Amino acid sequence: MERTGSSDARVLLVGEDDALLEGLAQSFAALGYLTQVAATLHEARDTSMSGPAPLLAIVDRELAAGSGAETLAIRLSPGGAIVLFHSGPENRRAIAPTLQRAVMADLTLPLERARLIALAQHVQERIRATGRGKRHTPPEQQAF
Repeated sequence: MERTGSSDARVLLVGEDDALLEGLAQSFAALGYLTQVAATLHEARDTSMSGPAPLLAIVDRELAAGSGAETLAIRLSPGGAIVLFHSGPENRRAIAPTLQRAVMADLTLPLERARLIALAQHVQERIRATGRGKRHTPPEQQAF
């Protein structure tokens, strides 16, 4: 796999399926992303508040359906996005309209793993292109 993530691009994985989240964490780490895993929305919110905000919050749809407000409380980096995931079509609970508007994608994992990686790369490129990310100005070019 080609390394495309910047050394400070973070991805927050939220859910209870440890095996799936571990596989996703390894995939993102191989691409240069820093990953953090949280089992609950409360833990995810606390994790996002302590330290640099994540580029993406990838949240289990069942957890998000149970508490849309808590999902929206996860802090993201400027230009960041929320992505929901589910393991299959069975028992997909409805999510609040406010959360629906805030979500970039709703994916079936692990089937759409490649699409998830492409979305992360797209969000990172969008942030870079729009100037929302960190700017690294060399000291000799900084104004005093």
